[in-house]
Amino acid sequence: MSSASLHAPSSVHNTDAVTIRRAVLSVSDKDGVLDFAKGLAEYGVELLSTGGTAKMLKDSGLNIKDVSEHTGFPEIMDGRVKTLHPKIHGGLLALRNNDEHQKAMADNAIEPIDLLVVNLYPFVNTMQSGANFETCIENIDIGGPAMIRAAAKNFENVVVITNPSDYARVIEDMKANNGAVSYTLRKALAAEAFSLTARYDSTISTWLTGEVDDAPAYPNHISFAGSCKEVLRYGENPHQSAALYVTDSKTTRPGVTNAVQHQGKALSYNNLNDTNAAFELVSEFDAPSVAIIKHANPCGVASGDDMVEAFKMALRCDPVSAFGGIIALNRPLTAALVEEFGSLFLEVVIAPSIDNDALEILAKKKNLRVLSTGTMPDPTEPRRLIKPVAGGFLVQDADTAHVTAADLKVVTKRQPTEQELQDMLFAFRVAKHVKSNAIIYARDGRTIGIGAGQMSRVD
Repeated sequence: MSSASLHAPSSVHNTDAVTIRRAVLSVSDKDGVLDFAKGLAEYGVELLSTGGTAKMLKDSGLNIKDVSEHTGFPEIMDGRVKTLHPKIHGGLLALRNNDEHQKAMADNAIEPIDLLVVNLYPFVNTMQSGANFETCIENIDIGGPAMIRAAAKNFENVVVITNPSDYARVIEDMKANNGAVSYTLRKALAAEAFSLTARYDSTISTWLTGEVDDAPAYPNHISFAGSCKEVLRYGENPHQSAALYVTDSKTTRPGVTNAVQHQGKALSYNNLNDTNAAFELVSEFDAPSVAIIKHANPCGVASGDDMVEAFKMALRCDPVSAFGGIIALNRPLTAALVEEFGSLFLEVVIAPSIDNDALEILAKKKNLRVLSTGTMPDPTEPRRLIKPVAGGFLVQDADTAHVTAADLKVVTKRQPTEQELQDMLFAFRVAKHVKSNAIIYARDGRTIGIGAGQMSRVD
């Protein structure tokens, strides 16, 4: 007999709507919680709460019972222990249709909790603010995730809300079910709750691993988490679905996911992919530079004394392929440069900033997507790249290397001129961003020809 079968409590599932009689509200993000609590009070729901949430609700005139009063145990250790109590977790985890669970509740004066409203300490915001190690540690929520997981596990009997945007959904469901919440909604909210705790733990794990001295480059277990920013119209092809997710990291890398879109249609999957490729490429250069991208590969890259010169040289490489392409700049977009675009059809323009007079001109091209990021990404910043394979994924360091003159060994009789040497170094930086096998012809700080994805190393 397996250990799982020893603890199987019941084969009877509760798919009925659950009437909300008692709720625990303990939130860090208090947006909307007051109106939600008032909505619950209208149904006669007993409201339990903690700390700042309890104070805010009481000050607004609601009848609130402190969790410490409910448990008969005070908050201790600077609030580290306040909801970690059998009267809370027993009330969340007890199966209502299990006689043994009901007897345990009666024997220990545990009352059922039908609704849990929790969102977590703002660990991500604390981490990204540059807070010290001790402050980050104190912003790791323990009681919140424990309650969330308990309520989500017992979703057949308990409703769990972790996102303020779900308050209205629950109230509407209660209105439709005379103060009860449907099984379908309970199950959906539980799935969302487990996604939240998984993301939360993944972020903490990644951060703490980075704080460990001599931590292994590739630990035994690794996780990546993200939050859905936008569901896209379709994926790489119209028959594929897609969405954009953003990750939580200690520093936010400037780029397409956090850029300000000033105008134009919504970004598509291919727009996002190509724009990211273009902006990462142009960030490689210190001099004023322009990259024109089509299908995630460059069709023209150039550096010049100014952006107008760089654009003209980049376009000259392959003006046909540039039609419908992405333009990335490593300097502000000016009106003078916009005038050079002329009638060239473009999908996206991305730059660290955009002058107001340039935006006025661009407004005539209503469909053109125009993005600004505030600054440029650091091409030498250590980061990881992930590629899915059947049954898993590959993880590798991003290519942050910069080939310098000191790295080169001249094996020809004729030594390269200084200009030829600089063009070679320029070509190396472009080649990093071209699908292998890559062939780059460069002269005078611009690409002359680009061969991407060449199957043969000989021909």
